[in-house]
Amino acid sequence: MTTEELAESLGVAKQTVNRWVRKQGWKTEGINGVKGGRARLIHIDARVREHIINLPAIRNRQAIYQLAEPSAAYGGTNPSRVLRQVIDTLENMTQTEQERLAALLTREGIKGFLNRLGIAEEHA
Repeated sequence: MTTEELAESLGVAKQTVNRWVRKQGWKTEGINGVKGGRARLIHIDARVREHIINLPAIRNRQAIYQLAEPSAAYGGTNPSRVLRQVIDTLENMTQTEQERLAALLTREGIKGFLNRLGIAEEHA
């Protein structure tokens, strides 16, 4: 990337990127035909990526993206009485019981689980 492209993508001044190149010793190469010979391509390697990822502005930007999508509220904000009972039952199960239930659900699926409980709906 050129210093201008990197600066634009990060939202910083071109001079800031040039300062990082000098201080960090990033690998660059000149661009032929540019007046003054000062235009450079920056090799985006592991050192450059690490520096960019550790910039406070980038860390904050990533946190905003992580928070941008609200968590889904399944079934509304107030769980139904039955859902609350199921959750209470699961929370009172031992770890072994929870693991065995998970294995049963994986093996037989929800229909098999409901059949075992004797509450599956009959379809004609």
